Amino acid sequence: MDARILHVDPASPEPIYRQIAEQLRRLVAAGQLRPGDGLPSVREVAAAHAINPMTVSRAYSQLEAEGVLERLRGKGMAVAARDNRGGSLAARMQLLEPALREAARHSRELELPADRVLARLRQLLGEDER
Repeated sequence: MDARILHVDPASPEPIYRQIAEQLRRLVAAGQLRPGDGLPSVREVAAAHAINPMTVSRAYSQLEAEGVLERLRGKGMAVAARDNRGGSLAARMQLLEPALREAARHSRELELPADRVLARLRQLLGEDER
């Protein structure tokens, strides 16, 4: 995995370690990261995003405590080998729920018409398919 696959937004009100942890949870739940897949080192992620290594370490440690990641002696962090990964559609939708609720709240606050917001979301979803 390349450290640049993670997206960090320093202007976001969400702490950077949470941004990293949530992205990794989603990648694992979707099966894009599979059990045994290695993660970039703390230093690689920190250097790629110009952030403090302790921030990355905090995200990795949190995911290790949750059983999402495991520390492999001499090899760094990897996706944990668990039987029940929670990769069902319902589980993945639940991971997306907070972002959807936030987008809906922002749309209401901005008094945007739902059809325009949904059309833009469809457009954004289609961008990855190109």
